[in-house]
Amino acid sequence: MAAKPLLTQDLLIQEAAKFAELESTHGEPTLFGVTDGKAVGTYLEQKFVSHLTRGYTFDAGSSASGIDIPSLDVDIKVTSVRQPQSSCPYRSARQKIYGLGYHLIVFVYEKADDPKARTARLDIRHTIFVDRERTADFQMTRGLRQIVDNDGNIDDIIAFLQDKNLLVDEIEAQNIAEAVLQNPPLEGYLTISNALQWRLQYSRAIAQAGEVAGITRVR
Repeated sequence: MAAKPLLTQDLLIQEAAKFAELESTHGEPTLFGVTDGKAVGTYLEQKFVSHLTRGYTFDAGSSASGIDIPSLDVDIKVTSVRQPQSSCPYRSARQKIYGLGYHLIVFVYEKADDPKARTARLDIRHTIFVDRERTADFQMTRGLRQIVDNDGNIDDIIAFLQDKNLLVDEIEAQNIAEAVLQNPPLEGYLTISNALQWRLQYSRAIAQAGEVAGITRVR
């Protein structure tokens, strides 16, 4: 039996497109009547990982790694088209400025139940791949870049961070301001709400997919 090929980022994106097309026509009895978005998300994530496992070799995620495909630094996100958002672990306030630290593959579905067949269908309306360098907060990165472009200094950046209620103390705010002057962040395309877990919102990334570098429209 031939060894399965190693999963690469390009292959992941290709398989995500195939999976989304297949899943959009599949009737699933176990999801009929289910309104819990977390249950739908878990179903789709696990099914996509199983789809990949059948054809490729890769490291599957664990609770310790915190992401679904650590060998590619990719986390799988599943969200409803009605409110495309999800949560992720908070590691550092800098994630809002420099990104989450890993890539995202995002499946955005619309769920429809068939009362006759007693099945549910997940129509995958959008599938996007967001490069880790684009996973920062849009307003935060745009504001910081404008300050740097307008010859702003450390005090300007610290004031901006305070206005945005970034959860950092004075020492970390100073460190971040120095880092931003030396290495301005790329513009991110997520909306990230402050919380003990980041709340990620994807509407802008969906709209910009295929239009800007680092956000790929898979399907």
